[in-house]
Formats: sequence, C-alpha cells, structure tokens
Amino acid sequence: MAFSTLPNIGMGTFRLKGNDARDAVKSALSLGYRHIDTAQMYGNESEVGDGITSSGIPRREVFLTTKVWHDQLQHSDVINSLHDSLSRLKTDHVDLTLIHWPSPDDAIPMEEYLGALRDAQREGLTTHIGLSNFTCAQMDKAKEVLGDTPIFTNQVEVHPFLANRKVVEHAQTLGITVTGYMPLAVGKVMDDETLARIGREHNASAAQIAIAWVASRGIVPIPSSTRPKHQKSNLDALNITLR
Repeated sequence: MAFSTLPNIGMGTFRLKGNDARDAVKSALSLGYRHIDTAQMYGNESEVGDGITSSGIPRREVFLTTKVWHDQLQHSDVINSLHDSLSRLKTDHVDLTLIHWPSPDDAIPMEEYLGALRDAQREGLTTHIGLSNFTCAQMDKAKEVLGDTPIFTNQVEVHPFLANRKVVEHAQTLGITVTGYMPLAVGKVMDDETLARIGREHNASAAQIAIAWVASRGIVPIPSSTRPKHQKSNLDALNITLR
C-alpha cells in the first residue's frame, strides 16, 4: 500500500529507549496507529523496527518516518546513513525521510543534502522526502532546489504554547503538509487550566484538547506516549471538534 498522504496522526518516539520504545510502537500499532516517527538521532531505530516486526501489522500498512541528523549531510553520508537506518529498522525502505535540521551555518549547501535525499528517493530507499525544523526562508530555498520533486512535510514543534503560525501558514501556502512534534509540550499541557476547562466542556482531557487543536489547524500531530491508555486517548482526540 503506497501512502499518498500522511496518516492524520502519528506515534512519536523521541526520548523512548530500549524496551520502552519497542513496546510503545507495538502497542500503538495494535491500537490503530499507522504512522510511526523516529530519527537517527533518537538512537532507537532498532527498537522501533522490532516493535513494527513484532506487531503483526504488515510493513506495507505502516507509514514509517526517519530523519537524517545534521552530521550526515554530505551526499555520501546521507545515502550511507539511510542504508544504516534501514538495516536498524529491518526494512528495505522507509515511507518518508526528513532532513532533521538544516546544515548549521550552511556549512553544507542545501543543494548537496537535498540532492542526496532526492537520489535516495530515486534509489527506492525512501518513498517520500521532506524537511524538519526549516524556517520560511529555508522552505523557499528547499522548494527552489527540489523543483518538481514534492516536499512531503516540514516537521516543526507545534503546541498550544508555541503556535508557530508563520512557519505553519507559509508551509501550507507552499502546499507542504506540516507535522507537529511535541504537541503536548513535554507534558506541560496537562497543567494548563484553560485547556483543562475546555476539556471539561468536551468531556476530554487537556492533552486531548491540545492534540485536537493541533489537528484542527490541518497539522499532523505526533504525540509520544509509552502507556497504551494514553496512546488510545491521544488517538481518540481526533474525534473532538473544537468550537
């Protein structure tokens, strides 16, 4: 099954290690998630791969994202590091590869690492390519560099305390879907009285309201949780319509 769009919610794995990462991925897939997000820098690709293979869900039904870290942006490093990622993830391709951060101080030209990403796509290592943490100006430049090659997403931090409106609106104007990481602001949303009050009106938790708010803006949220109960609650947040 080839995905032409991003599934509308994903399971983030930032900070999940070892058995926690493995079990969280397996549990998320059993609950109905079909979008798993990892990165080379997270140091958990092997466990994420284990979670997918042990879940019983066919690989073709899982949308899998990884990201190339900014110390691997020379052309050969992008390709080689992606081969390493695929080996750890126990798959022959990922559905989406992102450049995790643009090259610091433009030490490596965007043409080089985005060109490498496009080559990886042509080689079949990744179905789609995209960006993470790119500014408005950097998105414009990426669009110029990639020409007709679609940019599948720009993954940026988005939650009720960081709306990131300028970047979100610019990406959407360019036809780039936004993926929102840390939609729960590392748990801070749970302590916010305004979100709790809105939650009471919807018979929902503050965390669910935060996810529903991100999703209501046309952004794909990728909350992270190790507990099946919270994973289910995060998934159910998509059913909330905010007035």
